[in-house]
Amino acid sequence: MSEPATVLEPLRPTVQPAVLAPLALHYEVEQFLYLEAALLDEWRFREWLELMSDDISYVLLTNTQAQTRDRRRSKQPPLTYIFNESKFQLERRVARLETGMAWSEEPPSRTRHFVSNLRVLEYDDEHVETSCNYLIHRASKQRDIFTFVGTRHDALRRVEGGAGWQVYSRELALDEFVLQAPNLSILF
Repeated sequence: MSEPATVLEPLRPTVQPAVLAPLALHYEVEQFLYLEAALLDEWRFREWLELMSDDISYVLLTNTQAQTRDRRRSKQPPLTYIFNESKFQLERRVARLETGMAWSEEPPSRTRHFVSNLRVLEYDDEHVETSCNYLIHRASKQRDIFTFVGTRHDALRRVEGGAGWQVYSRELALDEFVLQAPNLSILF
């Protein structure tokens, strides 16, 4: 019986080699993710919600510090979710932001969402699974400036009309161990 694989970063997605996807597909997915980022940066949240499927799983995990000896023994620290949301919960977050009564967003944050190192991990005619890095810059009030960096896995489903795709699964992991921002009222 073989020994279990050593887990070095338990909350980071497992590194998988990218598949050789057609260049046109890679470009199409990349442009979809750029559109999504632009909608978030422009506070066009209703349009952004249309890019999320009705059965979406939208998860943000924290990263945990584990001693090297524990990682070598494959001792997994418990998963900690910052959020684990459905479409209904995302709609509630957007509705709250639209009221103007979300005090954490008064004045509204200015954000820039960056997506990089896009890799297609799996694809067929109807869906694509990707891995990428993200960076979100958030500026609010005079001294509230925060940067969120991490990695994410997205699963996209091809749809008729609209942007041509919808996200049905998103798992994000933050690189930071201790959240410095006073809140996470922005969308990732």
